Amino acid sequence: MSRLTSEQKIQPHWWVKTFAGTILGLTLAYAFVAIFAWFGPGGLDAPAKGQFNMWVLSPIALFVLSFTYLFKTALKAVVYLLSANIIVYSVFFLLRWLS
Repeated sequence: MSRLTSEQKIQPHWWVKTFAGTILGLTLAYAFVAIFAWFGPGGLDAPAKGQFNMWVLSPIALFVLSFTYLFKTALKAVVYLLSANIIVYSVFFLLRWLS
């Protein structure tokens, strides 16, 4: 079994990965919840939907945060999470524009 080079190992950029996972993960969770809130069953006026949206936000954000540490470098974490944010928010605004 061969040893991994430094480029192949997951780099321990803990502070930047934590920052990226916290901020960009939370904004990504907001985008997913916004899509569900606006376009899910019943729309915005569904009973108890606000409460559900509030409670589902934390597990989504924590899921993204926990997997942020699996990126090889902090730069990749920031780039991929920022790209995911741009894509999901673009889908949200496109759906809002089409409806």
